[in-house]
Amino acid sequence: MNILIKRVPMHILYLAIGLIIASAVLRCFIKREKGSSKCRKVLKFIFEYVDSARSASILALIIVTLIIQTFKIPTGSMIPTLNIGDHLMVNKFIYYFAKPKRGNVIVFVYPVNPKKDFIKRLVGLPGETIQIKDGSVFINGEELKAPRAIAERYYYNEGMYGEGLIKIPDNAYFVMGDNTRNSKDSRFWGFVPKKNLLRSEERRVGKECRSRWSPYH
Repeated sequence: MNILIKRVPMHILYLAIGLIIASAVLRCFIKREKGSSKCRKVLKFIFEYVDSARSASILALIIVTLIIQTFKIPTGSMIPTLNIGDHLMVNKFIYYFAKPKRGNVIVFVYPVNPKKDFIKRLVGLPGETIQIKDGSVFINGEELKAPRAIAERYYYNEGMYGEGLIKIPDNAYFVMGDNTRNSKDSRFWGFVPKKNLLRSEERRVGKECRSRWSPYH
């Protein structure tokens, strides 16, 4: 399974706190210095730079924590699309502006354990029927020919929800890993509620992704 390791931007947080404290201290010293002394001018000069850096660090912290988030892939369930050790930068707001599409690589809250985030490929949409047969995916009785990211892979009909014809509930999705021989996904634990979709990652697969990098490439 792909449990994502969150990369919390603690260095940005520490920098912001340090600059806030430094800015407050400088402000106090400036107030104590009366008139237009040379010391006061120097303190004001330093304060302006520190205050600008403080504002920039706070803005960066807001962007990193609320708009984008970085993760690391620890397992191989999305090989060959995502490899072990890959680092991802994911968009948290994409699904406020666009509907999830079949073939998207998505990050979501694991329905069985909300403390974990998973990454998989979106295969089945709300209200559809899905069946895995002879390595292919059938949607509403028709073999899936597109997108290529799904159609060109071999899928194993394993798990409680991977055998036979399955009806996907409204407001839920069916997801699978690209490496289906080594992926615990909707075939085993069921569907992903729409509310659990957090963000989307991708570089080569879909439109949502903003960046992807690996220290091994």
